[in-house]
Formats: sequence, structure tokens, C-alpha cells
Amino acid sequence: MTLRRRGEKATISIQEHMAIDVCPGPIRPIKQISDYFPRFPRGLPPDAGPRAEAPPDATARPAAASAGRRSPSDGARDDDEDVDQLFGAYGASPSPSPSPGPSPARPPAKPPEDEPDADGYESDDCTALGTLDFSLLYDQENNALHCTISKAKVPRLMFSRKGLKPMDHNGLADPYVKLHLLPGASKANKLRTKTLRNTLNPTWNETLTYYGITDEDMIRKTLRISVCDEDKFRHNEFIGETRVPLKKLKPNHTKTFSICLEKQLPVDKTEDKSLEERGRILISLKYSSQKQGLLVGIVRCAHLAAMDANGYSDPYVKTYLKPDVDKKSKHKTAVKKKTLNPEFNEEFCYEIKHGDLAKKTLEVTVWDYDIGKSNDFIGGVVLGINAKGERLKHWFDCLKNKDKRVERWHTLTNELPGAVLSD
Repeated sequence: MTLRRRGEKATISIQEHMAIDVCPGPIRPIKQISDYFPRFPRGLPPDAGPRAEAPPDATARPAAASAGRRSPSDGARDDDEDVDQLFGAYGASPSPSPSPGPSPARPPAKPPEDEPDADGYESDDCTALGTLDFSLLYDQENNALHCTISKAKVPRLMFSRKGLKPMDHNGLADPYVKLHLLPGASKANKLRTKTLRNTLNPTWNETLTYYGITDEDMIRKTLRISVCDEDKFRHNEFIGETRVPLKKLKPNHTKTFSICLEKQLPVDKTEDKSLEERGRILISLKYSSQKQGLLVGIVRCAHLAAMDANGYSDPYVKTYLKPDVDKKSKHKTAVKKKTLNPEFNEEFCYEIKHGDLAKKTLEVTVWDYDIGKSNDFIGGVVLGINAKGERLKHWFDCLKNKDKRVERWHTLTNELPGAVLSD
């Protein structure tokens, strides 16, 4: 408070002026602009008319009694009340005045109606993002997972258009569907359909196939199906997705789905990047009693990671039987040009006694051949007594069954413990 001498005119600082004149009573909530400009989804209500007149008893306020103690803030508060009453007739609901006395009668407020979203969709993801029809079939004999993408659609609901959510300026979309296997999603295990132009009701009827799917994959893997909008000049836009645990499928039985698309789910960043999948490889093992050696067959690879700028790789495979004291166990296949699904059908023989195989480890690595620079490592897998899951089972089946060829699909990962990551 500013001190003054006796007889001196009182001076009030701007802070005191604001505190005294602006806040004379209880703190009132700050009004929103929307309080003065109400929104009506279908125009004004039919009963909206001129401002309702106040009843006679409302005009009986003792105006003369309050005339002598009016302040600038009272005028501002009266203006607020006039604005509130003006828009109250059109369905607005301003905050009540703290002043005593009866308030003017107002027409009863109508219950608020459900307004549609700005884009014409309800908030429900099923309505906004659409549904996807597809079917899944696990071919256990050929280790293949067939995914048939049928169509995308949305039921006719109030305030919704039929079809996918429009993504382009013309109110349409250029949708396509892509698949990933989780965990271990990468470009190597991504499959996608063709793109359909300018439509919100796409029909693909296209089958995408994953090769090298094992029974172990069917237990722990989840298929992620995403619908995206292709954009030639910007990044492709995400529309919606759904995820199906493969353990829901029965071998050799087709299961049909019609599922609502959901918003993009967060990616688990704690997933070990060392287990990123780089493709699949089909390996055959056989211990030949006649040749007194282990026959390793490199049959084919599927869904390899693209290492070149053209979206392909020039893959070849190397094998080692370790420990390799003499460093003579290296074998290499031919290079297959510009492909992510090469077929090799090559076989190598390691002369070794059957009893010594229990102490050995087979390392298989896949490389991308480059001219004029070092070759790129694509992925690898280890078979032996220190392996786990299908890799360990494959090795033991070979040891137990002499002169019998045992084929298994294996997943290539981007790291191989103990391997030499240079060619």
C-alpha cells in the first residue's frame, strides 16, 4: 500500500486499481468465445426468437438503492449479463450472476444434440477408419502363410460416409495394404498389395504369401495388417491397422475375418534390435554313412532384406563348421542377381565322424555381393548344440537319423554371435 502524508491526496497504483475495481467480489469464471457464439449443427432451433421479456417482478429491483454505490466494474458486469441474456434465448448457457435478487426468467434449455465430427464421422474408430475383410490360411506341409486381402468397407451409419476415410484433397484415397510379422518387423518381412486409385471402397482380392513359416512362428508371431494411402509427392499416410495372433489359426484351415481398423498402436522400443529379421532360409541336413560326412544343402531363401538402392540384393550363402582350426570349412554358393527370393539348390559335404558332430556348430550367413566395395551382411543363423528352438531341434534330428535328409526353415537375424561379419 502506498503511504501518504496528512492532507495529501490519495494516490492509487495501477496494481491496486486492478485489485479493487476489477475483482470487487467472488472470482467469476472467464467466459469462452464459444459462450457468445453458440454452434448449432442444423441451424437455429425452431423456437429461437427475440429475447424473452423479463416478468414484472424482475423489474422491481431497487435500482435507486444501488445507484449510489455503482462502480465501473458494475457497469461491466451488467454488460455481461445483457450479453448472456441475449444469447440465452438461443440455447447458450452462461454462468449465473453472483448478484442477489431474482433473475430474469429464461426459456428452458433444450438437451444438447449429438453433433457429428468435423469430417462427418463419429468418434468410433470402426466408423471413422473402416473395416477390412481378409482370410488367412496356414499351409503346414509347405510352411506357408497365405493372406487373401478381399476388400475394405464401412457400414452405413448416421453421419458417416460409406468407405475408407478420405485422405486426399479430392475426398478419395489411393489405398493399399501391407503386412508385417511381429516381433522382428522389418522391410524383409513386409508384403504389400497393389494400389487402387481414387476409391473409398477398394476391392483387391489379392493373396500375399509368407514362406518359411514354422510351427514355432505360429505360436509366437502376430500378423500386422495396415491400410495406407499412397502419395506420390509426400510420405504415404496411415489409415488404420489390425493385428491377428497366428496362434488363432488352425493348420490347413482357412479363417475369414471382417475386422474394424484401429489407430496405429505404439511400437515396442524395448524389443532387441539384434533379433531383427532379415529373411528366411531353407536348409537341409543329412549325415551320410557312405561318404562319412555331413551334407549341408542350401535350398532357397525368402523375403531377404533389400541391400541395394534398386530395392533388391545380389545374395549368396556361406557356410562354416566350427570350431575350424584349419580354416578349411568355408563353402560358398553362386551369386543370384537382383532377387530377394533366390533358389540355390546347392549341397556341400563336410568329412567328419558322426560322433564329433555333437561338438560342432554350423554357421550359415547370407551376403549381398557388391562390385568395387565390401559385400553387405544380410543375415545369419547358427545350428548346433548351443542353439535353441527349431535350430536345436533340426540339429538333433540330423544326428538321430543317419542317411535321412531333414529340411527346416530358419529365420535370419541381423547379428550372428561368433561370426565373422566381413567377407
